[in-house]
Amino acid sequence: MTFSLGRIYAIFNKDMKDLSKNMFVLSTALMPLFFAFLFGRGETVPLEIHFLVINLTLTAVAVFVQASLIAEEKEKNTLRTLMMSPAGTMEILIGKSLVTAFLTIATLIICMRITGYVPENGPVVYAGLALGIIFFLTLGTLMGLLTRSLIEASVVALPVLFLFGMGNLFVEFFQEYEFLSVLDYLPNFQLELLAAETAAGAGWAETGSIFLVLTAWTVAAAAAVIAAYRYNMKDN
Repeated sequence: MTFSLGRIYAIFNKDMKDLSKNMFVLSTALMPLFFAFLFGRGETVPLEIHFLVINLTLTAVAVFVQASLIAEEKEKNTLRTLMMSPAGTMEILIGKSLVTAFLTIATLIICMRITGYVPENGPVVYAGLALGIIFFLTLGTLMGLLTRSLIEASVVALPVLFLFGMGNLFVEFFQEYEFLSVLDYLPNFQLELLAAETAAGAGWAETGSIFLVLTAWTVAAAAAVIAAYRYNMKDN
């Protein structure tokens, strides 16, 4: 079976129509914008606040919207039809991710403009954010495949929103317990660390370990998605 951009576009176009009718899911994109307006009005916005808004965008949009789209397909049994179509696994997964990817990028750009965040080393930070978007989209896909309905996906998304979206609010609490230091390797904390190091003058070489951690998270999430997708195919 050959890889087809036409099939990817067809899936993308269908998701665009579905998302435009789902105001509940679309409304989640407003939450990062609300926080951006709330915290971005000061003359000097700390890096931690910039990345609170960025991480909220990645979780509320990239994770929740993606999980909701796929979980809703499962609830309506249309995902089974899609799996049985001529479209291949990668075509389906890419096609199902494009709408959320565009919405995430658009929300990120708007939020960063509102808070006035301009990274010191743009290419490095933007590369990290791109990798972060891929990871969180993959995480959202995994959640959608593992849940059975839109409501279930919404419930599962809450701890993800808390840990990955607002985790930096609890840094001082995490530091009180040595065993929680492992949380520093979560992608949201790594993205903030990347921005902090580049602000201090670091470049590609100095931030290589951060990119390695982000890549490891992304590869692990992608492997889990492939396994969950194949399980769903057998289950169907």
